[in-house]
Amino acid sequence: MTDDLFAYSPIAHRPPLRWPNNARVALWIVPNIEHYEYLPKFVRTREPWPRSPAPDVLGYSQRDWGNRVGLWRFFQLADDLGFPCTVSLSMSVIQHFPQILEAMEKRRWELMSHGIYNTRYHWDLTPAEELAEMLESREIHRELTGREQSGWFSPAITNTLNTFDLAADAGFRYTADLYHDDQPFPLRVKSGALLSVPYSVDLNDVIVNRRGEEVDEFARQIRDHFDTVYAEGAEQGRVMCIALHPFWVGQPHRIRAVRRALEYILAHPGVWVTTGEKIAGWYNDNHLATIEAHLAAREAANG
Repeated sequence: MTDDLFAYSPIAHRPPLRWPNNARVALWIVPNIEHYEYLPKFVRTREPWPRSPAPDVLGYSQRDWGNRVGLWRFFQLADDLGFPCTVSLSMSVIQHFPQILEAMEKRRWELMSHGIYNTRYHWDLTPAEELAEMLESREIHRELTGREQSGWFSPAITNTLNTFDLAADAGFRYTADLYHDDQPFPLRVKSGALLSVPYSVDLNDVIVNRRGEEVDEFARQIRDHFDTVYAEGAEQGRVMCIALHPFWVGQPHRIRAVRRALEYILAHPGVWVTTGEKIAGWYNDNHLATIEAHLAAREAANG
C-alpha cells in the first residue's frame, strides 16, 4: 500500500451519504466460511498454524466443526431472522463441500472471495502469482454459480503492496481489505476502479476471542456500536459490518446472545440489511460522483 491509495477526508466534512429509503445504517453481516488444510505447506514467511509443526489437530478440528455443525446453526439463525449475508469464502469450500454451496445458493447469499484456502497466505507473492490466485477465485465462482464475483478479501488478511491494483485488474468491484472508514471510499488504483467497503476487525468474534472476551461482551459491543452509528446516521449514512466465524459464533452457548443482539438491531427502522455487493453498487451509482467532485474541489483548494 502506498500513502496515496486513498485521499484523507474527514467524514464530518463530506457531502451527506443517503442510503436507500433514507436508511441510517447499511448493515452487512459477514460469516467467514473458511477452509484450512490439515497439512499445509510452509508459506514463505511463517507456518500457517499457530501450533506447529502440522498437523494442528486442535485448530483444524475447531474450524472443521464450524463447517460441519456451527454453520448449519447459523443458517437457521439467518432463516429465523430473515437477513442476507455476504460470505467471506475460502473458495475451496465450494469445491470440497457442495452441500455448503447448495445451502448458500438457496439463500441467495453473496460469495465474496477470501482466497482459495485460509492457510495459503499472499504475503510475498509476486504480482503474477497473486493475480493468478484472484483469477482462479473468479473462475471457481463462475463455474459453480454462473455469476461474476464482486468482492475481494485477502486470505487471512494477508494483502500485499500490489493487492488493490491487482484486484481492480482482476475485475473485482470492491475490497474488504481496508478498515479505515465508516463509509465506502474510492481507491486510487493504476487502472480501472475499486471501492473499499468497510469490513470490521473490531466487531469480529475471532478478535474478541483472542482478547479473552466472551459472547456477552461481544453482544454488548454489537449493540453499543449500532446505537452510535444509528444516531450518527441521521446526518451522515454509515456502514456497519458484523464479522462472524461459524466455529465460534455457532457454538451452542454463544448463538443465543448473538441472536438477541441482531434482533435488537433489526427492530429499528432505517436499517438497510444488505450485502457488500449491493452497498458497492448503490454507492457507485448514487454517491461516487458526488464524493469524487468533493475530493477534487478540496484538492484544488489546497493547491
